[in-house]
Amino acid sequence: MATLRDAKIGQTVTVKKIRGEGALKRRIMDMGITKGVQIYVRKVAPLGDPIEVTVRYYELSLRKADAEMIETV
Repeated sequence: MATLRDAKIGQTVTVKKIRGEGALKRRIMDMGITKGVQIYVRKVAPLGDPIEVTVRYYELSLRKADAEMIETV
């Protein structure tokens, strides 16, 4: 099972599922990351945290812990 954290720079992935529950899952969904949306990985910080992505034509930075909760295809 691949997650957003495993995606490489320049890769576009599609969200398959968002793991987790409660407020954390709701926060990720409020940022526009929902099932079926495409995410383009723009940059990754030298130590891997945060990850900068493009979602629905805007830029977003995610922590590694949040990126691990997003399963991708």
